[in-house]
Amino acid sequence: MAHSAGVDVGSTQTKAVILNEERRIVGRALIDTGANVIAAADRAYHEAMQDAQLNETAVEYVVGTGYGRYRVTFGNAQVTEISCHGRGAVHMFPRTRSVIDMGGQDTKAIRVSATGEILDFCMNDKCAAGTGRFLGAAASALDIPLAELGVTALRADKPVKISTTCTVFAESEVVSWLGKGKRIEDILLGVHQSIAKRSIGLLRRVGIEEEVSFTGGVAKNIGMISVLNEALGLKMNVSEDSHFMGALGAALFAMDHILADRKVAEKAESKS
Repeated sequence: MAHSAGVDVGSTQTKAVILNEERRIVGRALIDTGANVIAAADRAYHEAMQDAQLNETAVEYVVGTGYGRYRVTFGNAQVTEISCHGRGAVHMFPRTRSVIDMGGQDTKAIRVSATGEILDFCMNDKCAAGTGRFLGAAASALDIPLAELGVTALRADKPVKISTTCTVFAESEVVSWLGKGKRIEDILLGVHQSIAKRSIGLLRRVGIEEEVSFTGGVAKNIGMISVLNEALGLKMNVSEDSHFMGALGAALFAMDHILADRKVAEKAESKS
């Protein structure tokens, strides 16, 4: 049985997924990207293979994606993260027609077809105010681990209004609210609501369809999930593998290549 791999090199974390021919995930890995992007891609790939209990000869095709996709030096091809997140979301949640991909440095709103083809997209590539980096700035100012932000925010009673549109000034505004005696929970919920507002603004530009899937690293934040659900008036599709959606999409494109090549070979063999 052939296997394919997708390696998603993000600004903060690198993810890798191994698929079998049934397009099921048999191995995965998640590591911090760090300063050495090439090393991160290689390490994530090999950790995913170990998780799948496979050696390199079992993986026939590798697709790189993410901002560092061209640094996946062992890969066979590269596909944009927008295409990969769209494809991965529809594979995991077939009725998906809209995708919010929220990562460390940018947020993307994507509209997809029933087959995962990208119909439209937009992203906040000029400002990190609606991304995980904004959450990171708030966590730093409040001295709270990132993993606890969402849980803490959900304990809020009276969320403050975060007015800054720049991550650079996020810490100072958070500190200012603390100085005014506001509760940490209320400040954090305000931060989450600010990010959600910007993300939904992007989504409206491409069109909000009935089923929305949430992908990217911030999809692990239950506070962001709750705030987005409330603002959208629906329940988004979220999975334990939402963080791996880009890598999954890349692995699916890789498997397409493997199976297409096999069909060509079989057709040529039948003619001979």
